[in-house]
Amino acid sequence: MKLSRRTLAVALLAALAAPAAHAEVAIDVIAGSEISFEGLVQADYNNFDSDVVDLNGDVLDGDDSDNELRRAELVLKGKGPGNFEWVLGYDAKADKYLDVNAKYKIGGDSNHFLQLGQFKQANSLEELSSTKNNDFISKAAVTNTYAVARRLGAGYGYGTNDWGVTATYFGRELTRNLAHGSGYSLRGNWAPINDKGNILHLGLAYANYDTDADTFRLRARPNADLAAARLVDAGNMTDTDRIATTSLEGMWVKGPFKLQGEYYTSDIERLANSDYTSTGGYVSGVWNVTGETWGYKGGVPTTPGPDEPGTGMWQLGLRYDTIDLDDGAVEGGNMDIWTAGVNYYWRSNFKVMLNYVAVASERQDVSDDPNIIEARLQFFW
Repeated sequence: MKLSRRTLAVALLAALAAPAAHAEVAIDVIAGSEISFEGLVQADYNNFDSDVVDLNGDVLDGDDSDNELRRAELVLKGKGPGNFEWVLGYDAKADKYLDVNAKYKIGGDSNHFLQLGQFKQANSLEELSSTKNNDFISKAAVTNTYAVARRLGAGYGYGTNDWGVTATYFGRELTRNLAHGSGYSLRGNWAPINDKGNILHLGLAYANYDTDADTFRLRARPNADLAAARLVDAGNMTDTDRIATTSLEGMWVKGPFKLQGEYYTSDIERLANSDYTSTGGYVSGVWNVTGETWGYKGGVPTTPGPDEPGTGMWQLGLRYDTIDLDDGAVEGGNMDIWTAGVNYYWRSNFKVMLNYVAVASERQDVSDDPNIIEARLQFFW
């Protein structure tokens, strides 16, 4: 399924015609289902000050920078009939399906549900959070490496606004030739403090799944989505059986400040070699300079629009993340990354992001310490 440029242009024009105060475009009510249309378009620019490995994705062009459309997501959502909700999402840039599922809210409670189809699995605070409100242009290296994202499966959730437990069983990704490996995930979240502008979140998640054709590879980019190379890489392990990943989550919101972190440990069961373990984590802080705060729903933070749409919302952020892929005979390397960023939300549909990334990595006694400047223009509705 491919969408033409004309289709994408029509979608953008429809979104521009929507009232600025609304995040989605209301379409119609069909068979008792209130249908709306949402979208996300992101264009990225990365400038690489490479050290050892050339990070430029188009090596032959001789430039130190890359730019391209990062996402072009088109999403139809339906509320109803009754306690049912459904979503159908597609990324025209990546040519893949996003969330494609139906959810039944038991007793009409959004915190007590059954879900079937493709959706994000029950792990990783950062992965479960909305992409359009990412604090930094690239997710943390550990999130991109360890989190199980969208897969076909079934899920059950139960809880309240202050706590929840979610269990899922999943298989492959809906789009062919992408992620494979059946398994399950479990996540518990608890907010012992959950007031407006004052939130404390704690979470624990576990994912266990099979590897495709007994082969698996762990590797990570230097927090630059357009980078051509991974600076840490454990290589293809051709005797793997199952992967078990445990993660701890924490988040504290106090007025315009948010502190967030996650720690992962991942064990790979091997058939002919010693089992392999890798670890990593991140901690980040974000300050809403213009005074806005965050909400909390379904065990993840929610980002509001600007209090003053005409002047917009400014954010400053700093993140440290680390990943270690060395274990025994496997010399995958280790990487430490600092990311400093500034974000600007304007009105209800626009966001501009600028990041500076400083990387320190070492693999097989070779150090590689590049610096990267990243920019993103985002339009969403």
